[in-house]
Amino acid sequence: MRTEDLGEATTTGTPRILGSMGNSSSLRTRVTDVLREALIVGELEPGVVYSAPALAQRLAVSATPVREAMMELATEGLVEVLRHRGYRVLELSDKTLTDITELRELIEVPASERAATTASADDVAELRKLASTLNTCAAAGELREFIAADTQFHLKLLSLGGNEVLVDEVRRLRGMTRLYGLRDLYASGHLLETAQEHHDIVDAVEARDPHAIRELMTQHLGHIRGVWSGRAEDAESSALS
Repeated sequence: MRTEDLGEATTTGTPRILGSMGNSSSLRTRVTDVLREALIVGELEPGVVYSAPALAQRLAVSATPVREAMMELATEGLVEVLRHRGYRVLELSDKTLTDITELRELIEVPASERAATTASADDVAELRKLASTLNTCAAAGELREFIAADTQFHLKLLSLGGNEVLVDEVRRLRGMTRLYGLRDLYASGHLLETAQEHHDIVDAVEARDPHAIRELMTQHLGHIRGVWSGRAEDAESSALS
């Protein structure tokens, strides 16, 4: 078991999640979001023990909101609390990732189809703006911002069905997902391609085409256990092959 190493990146230009937090209107929420995003992309590594003071120093905040955030992440099953030692990032097995993906497909695909009948022109405009933000973040390698915008996009899409419990459950499942392949996608120039898929989804919503939404969302969510997690995808399931 390794203990944290939060020194500067050794590779120039490598996109990082952890960094100074700056000002925030809701510090605990922001700290929790940033740490969750770092877990999702693998910057906080499975099996490694992290201390609240060291994480707080990296985020330029006090240790208290970090401890509160890590306790919240522990209740979500993302980290394990080690008394007097810190917090160990839990490993996510391939089976668990597959189970999460299958559950998300069962929930998100039909829920997203509803947008074909419920989305207003303002909803489409908001989704299009978020899709453009994803393109910008992908081009710049801003992974934290990419994940945040991706979450906003999909929760907005799902919210058009009016089921808040469903939206909250998908938010929880997204936090459990691991997207270790995002860095490699950015390095290879393919992150922008997967970001562009969001525009395709918006096009289908605007065209009020539930069949197209179903196909696009099924392909999009398939990346969770494919290129987004650092695995290859076959030609039928990936637009990136």
